[in-house]
Amino acid sequence: MKILLIGNGGREHALAWKIKQSPLCDELHCTPSSAGIESLATAHNVGAEDIDGILGLITQIKPDFVVVGPEAPLVAGLADRIDELDIPCFGPNEKAAQLEGSKAFMKDLCAAYDIPTAIYKTFTEVEGAYEFLDGFGQDRSETGVVIKADGLAAGKGVIIPNTMDEARAAVSDMLSGNKFGQAGSRVIIEEFLPGEELSFFALTDGASVVPLTTAQDHKRAFDGDKGPNTGGMGAYSPAHMMTPELEAKIMDTIITPTVNAMKDKGCPFQGVLYAGIILVAGEPKLLEYNIRFGDPECQPLMMRFTGDLVKVLYACATGTLADAKDEMKWIDDVALCVVMAANGYPESYAKNTVINGLDQAGASENTVVFHAGTKRDDNGNVVNTGGRTLGVTATGSSFAEAQDNAYSVISNIDWPDGFCRKDIGWRAIAAQNKKNAA
Repeated sequence: MKILLIGNGGREHALAWKIKQSPLCDELHCTPSSAGIESLATAHNVGAEDIDGILGLITQIKPDFVVVGPEAPLVAGLADRIDELDIPCFGPNEKAAQLEGSKAFMKDLCAAYDIPTAIYKTFTEVEGAYEFLDGFGQDRSETGVVIKADGLAAGKGVIIPNTMDEARAAVSDMLSGNKFGQAGSRVIIEEFLPGEELSFFALTDGASVVPLTTAQDHKRAFDGDKGPNTGGMGAYSPAHMMTPELEAKIMDTIITPTVNAMKDKGCPFQGVLYAGIILVAGEPKLLEYNIRFGDPECQPLMMRFTGDLVKVLYACATGTLADAKDEMKWIDDVALCVVMAANGYPESYAKNTVINGLDQAGASENTVVFHAGTKRDDNGNVVNTGGRTLGVTATGSSFAEAQDNAYSVISNIDWPDGFCRKDIGWRAIAAQNKKNAA
């Protein structure tokens, strides 16, 4: 097949890397591209959110299959437009994409179909939100709230305030349009659920659904889970607390009911369901849904996956997932990704800073340096185009070994304008050490 991949982040580099390994892939195209993807695919310069431009490119190159990486074009209806061209597309249509495009839609679905999640209420006016907040304590350690922008906010639309004054300020900033624009014109206030989070992935063609695997990411910018929330500073797979029993419970109480609910509502979901799960006293509850592979979770997922990725993605897009279940194959090793970001991220940061040492870093065994935001300048240098720039991903027989392998590669990367956390995987390593000591 001739395949077109939409997107140029670390997720898409990992997908391109795995798609290229499939015997079903004769020709791979990607738009837009990066300094990492360009060695794997024919690069094009149409933006991932330029719907008309993508349709024009499809008409030009005539792909047999389209894989959409990021969420924004799916929420904007790209899959619907591709379907009109009678070309299979991996990714949900506009109605189904509301699972991520509108947190209020997702929460209302949970309420209607008894899918376990946090208590919540939705607001479009500041005063009503303030009144609701008055029902909570003044300190998050007492009762606690989480403030969420309803729409897409690049992974930054969730505020966990420490005081009620911070909660009020977050509501005001969102509803005024100053914080997240239209994405914050409606806010969800929900109870803060204490516990440990994990990312759970499943594939569905709208009827059949199969679990993939799990991961755990690190949202805070700095070591020790301190600093502002980001789109993710690293991840590892599988999540250290996963058991077959917990997987079955998540599938039975959250994933399968969601697939059935979407079908019941007349908008069956086709693609990957990425569920943010929190364990409260050992019981899983749904925090949110994403409608695409996570970034940086996709990087360790693809390092562990050994089946034919094109076969399973195409099966999702064509309603034949039940026939492709045997392709769900994984190595026993764990995989860990460390994100290197530009200094200042997630706030303001410099672009077009030169990154050296990538050739030496890329030669390491069991490690791949995925590019999340890069290009080549006029002199052929790799430079950053975004905040999160590289995803150094390594495998190992243990979490500690995978961590050592990743940071060993990072030591060869010369980028004075970048930084990374030094403790990715710390929860898993601590849990393993505790288990070994028992």
